Amino acid sequence: MKDKKRFWNWGSDPGNRELYLYGTIAPESWYDDDVTPDMLRKELNDGTGPVTLYLNSYGGDCVAASQIYTMLMEYPFDVTVKIDGIAASAASVIAMAGTKVLMAPTSCMMIHDPMTVAMGNSGDMQKAIEMLDTVKDSIIMAYQIKTGMDKKELAKLMTEETWMSAAKAIELGFADGLLERETQPATDMAQPLFSPPSVLFSRKTADAALVNKLAETAGVPIQPLYERLEKLR
Repeated sequence: MKDKKRFWNWGSDPGNRELYLYGTIAPESWYDDDVTPDMLRKELNDGTGPVTLYLNSYGGDCVAASQIYTMLMEYPFDVTVKIDGIAASAASVIAMAGTKVLMAPTSCMMIHDPMTVAMGNSGDMQKAIEMLDTVKDSIIMAYQIKTGMDKKELAKLMTEETWMSAAKAIELGFADGLLERETQPATDMAQPLFSPPSVLFSRKTADAALVNKLAETAGVPIQPLYERLEKLR
């Protein structure tokens, strides 16, 4: 197997099942002969007992993320997800499969609308739009199962491209608690030893505020600034 195409790794201690998803999910192809859904599923189910999934990823292929989410949901033992960096985009979907989701105080989570590249005539574009709507609905379902939030509110958070601190993710139900030192005494999840700030950041709202401020300061029309900002992304 070509290790460079493998985007997951298992810990070296067979008695302590630790799965690491660091980096892009399915960076090349999830369906190449040597990197397939069946490979990860087999590795997961070849062992027994609880699994700890360490997650630090900006996302990747949403289909691969959906399949991994399903594998973890169907796994008959507890799965503890530990987000030690970032769980963004497709990676946030995988995190929702955790029996328990814990986040480092310095970590964050980001959710947004699914994206694709399409070409063709108007019919092809319409099919692409319908596909994206279907994918969004499926992602919302995963978020809704975990958080219990209203579908419309989740859809709005995705459209706004929302970034959440660990505290905000816990507050909204995307996570269950903070990662703490094992040597610390057990504490109530609702009353951690310290209280990191609860921050929810909408990129689109921040962009709009920035453009409005620049336009006001420079005395120029707003629309050209929006168009320029879009080109810089």
